[in-house]
Amino acid sequence: MTETARALEEEAPVFDRALADIPVDALTEDQASAELARLADMILRANTAYHRDDAPEIADADYDALKSRNLAIEAAFPDLKRSDSPSEQVGGAIAEGFGKVTHAVRMLSLGNAFADDDVTEFDDRVRRYLGLDAKAPLAYTAEPKIDGLSLSLRYENGHLVQAATRGDGSVGENVTANARTITDIPQYIPDAPNVLEIRGEVYMSHADFAALNERQAANGGKKFANPRNAAAGSLRQLDASITQSRPLKFFAYAWGALSAPLADRQSRAIERMASFGFSTNPLTATCEGPNALITHYRKIEAKRATLGYDIDGVVYKVDDLEMQRRLGFRSTTPRWAIAHKFPAELAWTTLEAIDIQVGRTGALSPVARLAPVTVGGVVVSNATLHNEDYIAGYGGDGQPIREGRDIRVGDWVQIYRAGDVIPKIKDVDLARRPADAMAFVFPTQCPECQSDAIREDGDAVRRCTGGMICPAQAVEKLKHFVSRAAFDIEGLGAKQVEQFYNDGWIATPADIFTLRARFGEGMQQLKNREGWGEKSASNLFDAIDEKRTIALNRLIYSLGIRHVGDSSATLLANHYGSWAAFEEAMTSAEIGSGPAWDALIGIDGVGAVMAASVITTLQQEAERASIDRLVAHLQIEDAVAASTDSPVAGKTVVFTGSLERMTRAEAKARAESLGAKVSGSVSAKTDILVAGPGAGSKATKAAELGVATMDEDAWLALIGDA
Repeated sequence: MTETARALEEEAPVFDRALADIPVDALTEDQASAELARLADMILRANTAYHRDDAPEIADADYDALKSRNLAIEAAFPDLKRSDSPSEQVGGAIAEGFGKVTHAVRMLSLGNAFADDDVTEFDDRVRRYLGLDAKAPLAYTAEPKIDGLSLSLRYENGHLVQAATRGDGSVGENVTANARTITDIPQYIPDAPNVLEIRGEVYMSHADFAALNERQAANGGKKFANPRNAAAGSLRQLDASITQSRPLKFFAYAWGALSAPLADRQSRAIERMASFGFSTNPLTATCEGPNALITHYRKIEAKRATLGYDIDGVVYKVDDLEMQRRLGFRSTTPRWAIAHKFPAELAWTTLEAIDIQVGRTGALSPVARLAPVTVGGVVVSNATLHNEDYIAGYGGDGQPIREGRDIRVGDWVQIYRAGDVIPKIKDVDLARRPADAMAFVFPTQCPECQSDAIREDGDAVRRCTGGMICPAQAVEKLKHFVSRAAFDIEGLGAKQVEQFYNDGWIATPADIFTLRARFGEGMQQLKNREGWGEKSASNLFDAIDEKRTIALNRLIYSLGIRHVGDSSATLLANHYGSWAAFEEAMTSAEIGSGPAWDALIGIDGVGAVMAASVITTLQQEAERASIDRLVAHLQIEDAVAASTDSPVAGKTVVFTGSLERMTRAEAKARAESLGAKVSGSVSAKTDILVAGPGAGSKATKAAELGVATMDEDAWLALIGDA
């Protein structure tokens, strides 16, 4: 991670930064939820810096790693997906000074592939969605991914009438006057459709970038960090004459709104754009299947250094436009395209120390402290060590790094970065191991409170047993309590919580709501502290008072119950409706049996592990006393179920048998877009069974339970797709 990226992380309001060192498959739900909050904050700030301010604060590899880790956690913990998830966002907010343009068709981003296997999996996903077998022909286009600034050009009756940046994907900046100065952009297209929206990338060549920086230096102006920054900064000038003086270029590769189709295939549409006078990339090729895509990728990768402009990967798109239409889109990315990013580099350095950090749930996380080294253009000084098994010589997936080779302080280690926020140790050079290097002994006591640190059967992580007597856990729990998805108290962030805890002012969440009463209206102790004044102290107490009314889901999430994340808390809140009902159910429940237990695990998305954790928390004497003290200060709002006009909103739907008019993936996506919940099994909670030929046992069970059953035609008629 770059020093700037690390600084950004340290300035963030509420993070357990040790979680970044834990691989996704070793995260608990608690940790995953906290990590998603950390990633959301960092990605939001990175998007703003990159898309709005043209001043990236972290390297592209760091940004890709953040996004990749966020997606991996969401895939592993789908119930924890945040309402402000970065996977639901594109770009950043527009800057002041430009007019706003609402895109007629959203400008989306692309999913990423980092390895050959990812490309094969992309092809498999496309085939499964379309119902194609492995031998069916399926063509793609493959084109270099230009590292520049996305631009949309709208033509009406052949005339360029509007140019807009991507912005947040829905609303961009009006840069029409500036775009008119770029020679690669035609001002008039005589044979264009009545409405034609061409999309592509504004970029700057290496030679032009070097010449521009020389002129900037000679004139005492700002030098640009790289060609992408130079291109973005040049296009987004309020004075179009400055843009005109900059050597910008434009590659066309896509389209938005059209009054008539350009072609029936992606490749032919690109040829059509070239006929309109646009520059299209000469390395674009049509490929059959993943092996051909990877071969072309290698060809482009080999030419990368000689192209004269920056690229950071190769984009693959399904060539058939009707197939593209069927595949459709996720919230921010098309299903029919993916960007195959170039790999990160490797580097060797010295492992100087192994530190143990303690998280909110008591997890002991080892971190490698490295002699700073540049990896893929980024200086890094930390690497994840995952857990004690990894240090002993086994990777996060249980596979040996190199059989029989443990990791020791003083070792010469190989570092790599590819799709993870924190770099990993790939190998150890035993020939360079110091003679006095000792095998690392993982602590069995917490370094913060000296309580026993135990590792339960089947758990890869060792945990401190100190609970709230452990300063690390107590502080982290309080930080979680005031985090964005929880109480989100303005002015009370991570630094303030830590300060107040160390001063003995707060030890439990309830203490936050007694601060004003304990300090009195004069607030002498607080206002006289460094960094505080009477106004800031008053504002803090007012902000605390504003949060005495809290939504049920936020309260449940704020309690920091292990395995209960943001989404899980919402599931619980929506099911029980009120705090009184939730509290009563958890108090009366018996783990493993009884009606309260059955009702809890019957909630779609709640499993036995989470259910047991919730019940245990609400029934532990000390924990329950702390929660009761907190609730006494609050007005808890009941959950209100969302409603839509869809005839299937809120209903649980099961598809079974063979669907003839759409694939199973298409059916599921359509149902979920209408607010329905799609389940894989029939139960008493099922509202509708859509049964095709060969329905089998599910249809039998639905009949026994009295579940409404319909065929595919009836389903399509119900949702209005007949």
